Amino acid sequence: MFLILIFSINPHSQTTQILLSNFNLNYFKNTHNTLYPNQETTPTNISHIVFSIASVVKTWHTRKHYVESWWHQNVTRGFLCLDQAPIQYLPWPPTSPRVLVSSDAMSQKEITYAIRIAKVIKETFDAENKGVRWYVMADDDTVFFVENLVEILKKYDHNGYYYVGMNAESIISNAQFSFEMGFGGAGFAFSYSLANLLVKNLDLCLMRYQGFHTSDHILESCLADLGVSLTQVKGFHQIDLRGDISGLLSAHPHSPVVSLHHLDFVKPLFPALNRHQSLNHLMTSAKADQSRLFQQSICYNHPKNWSFSLSWGYSVHIYEKFIVPSLLQVPIQTFTEWRRGAKPALMLNTRNLSKDSCSIPHYFYFDSVVESGGGGRRWQVVMSYVRRFPRRLPPCMVNGSHSADYVEKILVISPVTRLEMGLVKNWSIQLALVQQLMPIVLFRSPVPDSIVGFGVVLIALFDWFKMTSSTISGGMEEGML
Repeated sequence: MFLILIFSINPHSQTTQILLSNFNLNYFKNTHNTLYPNQETTPTNISHIVFSIASVVKTWHTRKHYVESWWHQNVTRGFLCLDQAPIQYLPWPPTSPRVLVSSDAMSQKEITYAIRIAKVIKETFDAENKGVRWYVMADDDTVFFVENLVEILKKYDHNGYYYVGMNAESIISNAQFSFEMGFGGAGFAFSYSLANLLVKNLDLCLMRYQGFHTSDHILESCLADLGVSLTQVKGFHQIDLRGDISGLLSAHPHSPVVSLHHLDFVKPLFPALNRHQSLNHLMTSAKADQSRLFQQSICYNHPKNWSFSLSWGYSVHIYEKFIVPSLLQVPIQTFTEWRRGAKPALMLNTRNLSKDSCSIPHYFYFDSVVESGGGGRRWQVVMSYVRRFPRRLPPCMVNGSHSADYVEKILVISPVTRLEMGLVKNWSIQLALVQQLMPIVLFRSPVPDSIVGFGVVLIALFDWFKMTSSTISGGMEEGML
């Protein structure tokens, strides 16, 4: 089911301003003219959410692409909260958020960065509070998946006191600050009612915790004093990790991905692409269907003794032996700890990298997406995953196993309906394996209503390839999941 947002443009809107404490600079064109619905009966949508993005002028040019990858002109609301007016970046592009300059920065007060960012919630609340249900705070290198964020926040009553976010993947990060803290890099959300309560008590709270080193720790402590604890949502990702995080993203928790952070501190998400290219490539995948992004599906080909683990829109792993789902759901530790030598290092279980050819998968990464349909309607999404590097290991020698070295491309078909998170993971996917002009391999589940899959029909896939019936009948091998 899709969420359809209809926006009305206000022809009488005024020029957007840089919001300062004591004066206004009117040299920014309007970047948001939306009329915000305020009916309590309206389901929460993106127009009800206001973002506060912490940044500094000095480094904005290196972080701009992160924000602009998810910010949508005339759709998203909020501010880029800077330490000074960004004169050197004028004219300000409409693809970036409006600017809010800290009142303390303008008055030249001696104030820590942590206190300045903690006060941003009050300044944002004062500047934008009509038709608002949620305030979301984040860093300028946070990447949001906005549709998923909306789906998460609409589950909670904005009239209640809700503080929604997630702690870090690193034990030492949580121990240094708080295991009950929503990390600002991952982003966290305050319901309107909670933001209102927090703003009224903020000055006293900042005095109490002025010695703290980070704004998110200050705010978490303020909220704890008010009796409000963190509602943890696993889709918020601080990414306090180093190296290659493909292992984590290939076995994502059963929750919509909401954010990614610290992408400058890890390797590019896709082989053969740099960081900027990788982010753009990922957002191409997300545009097709955010609800399925990184969601794991597991299936099997019994004749070949293969196990498949799909991270939708990101990767597919083929193992040359049967591996139970409970193990495949554990991330391969391709990454390292945030602080070298910290033990125990991680807040999650992992599988060690191995040189055993039965335990190391063949890796395939998202390459392209095609939406098929007819009559002006989208019916299904066909995603292509390709092998980016050879495995360079001998075949698995378990009895009945077959080599997957010949597979170069995998196609995955999914419906256009939004994925609804249920009590049981949705293992239902459709796959076709291609090696240039080699046979297509079809997979279908062994039993109806099985936990690992459902029967599939791939006629639409044949139409997509425009294959002749003779090609199909001569080059098809049917297996079972």
